[in-house]
Amino acid sequence: MSSMAQAVADGRIVAWRNLKRVPRIPELAIFAILQSIMFVLLFAFVFGGAIPLPGGGSYREYLMPGIYIQTLAFASITTAIGMADDMNKGLIDRFRSLPMARSAVLSGRTSADVVYNAGILVVLMLSGLVVGWGVHSSVGEFLVAIALMLAFTFAMAWIGVLLGLMVKTVEVAQQLGFLVIFPLTFLSNAFVPTETLPGVLQPIAEWNPISALVAATRELFGNPNPFPSDSFPGEHALLLSVLWTAGLLVVFAPLAVRRYRSIDR
Repeated sequence: MSSMAQAVADGRIVAWRNLKRVPRIPELAIFAILQSIMFVLLFAFVFGGAIPLPGGGSYREYLMPGIYIQTLAFASITTAIGMADDMNKGLIDRFRSLPMARSAVLSGRTSADVVYNAGILVVLMLSGLVVGWGVHSSVGEFLVAIALMLAFTFAMAWIGVLLGLMVKTVEVAQQLGFLVIFPLTFLSNAFVPTETLPGVLQPIAEWNPISALVAATRELFGNPNPFPSDSFPGEHALLLSVLWTAGLLVVFAPLAVRRYRSIDR
């Protein structure tokens, strides 16, 4: 086999190894789904009546794309925890000693996380339908939105890999992940329109990669999307979300690979 084919084959084996943990430890998926559903119920039924949308529209339809993107962003914390756990258990050392492509450890992890989170996304969408969310666009636009979200998941997984390789314990990986992802998701248009934020925070929220992707998916789903139309993020949310996803991947994937190669334990 060529080196590229060998790397793909090894990555597929590592990805399968990571996916086999789901049925063996079902609590991982169960609690991730319950946490996401909790956010849906909390914002839809507790805060929904207190958050009016400029121009009107269903807040629950406005909310759900934000919940989807937030869940996929927080999934990178799970990636970081998994990498830190493998490091502590010596599994990474074992992989490095085997006659396998070194890239397979990272590509297998990130690919498995995309598949895993695609399943969680399906459950979230079903719960969204229950609380009143709906798609009012074509099948093609719906599929484009799904592809955007999965590409974003792949890019965020590389951030999680880098974070997991930078820390020494699982606890630190979890804390660092929340420190990075939590403000990124809440300082956005995921739950409230950006125009309701303080003036100094509005430009930050508008250019936030979370805001761009949420606005793009709302547009593709045909959901309410009050976003400043006179700004570049408002007029080109789809383009900006693609650029952000590509930029995150281009920056953090090489950094993760470089960090992995520099490990000397």
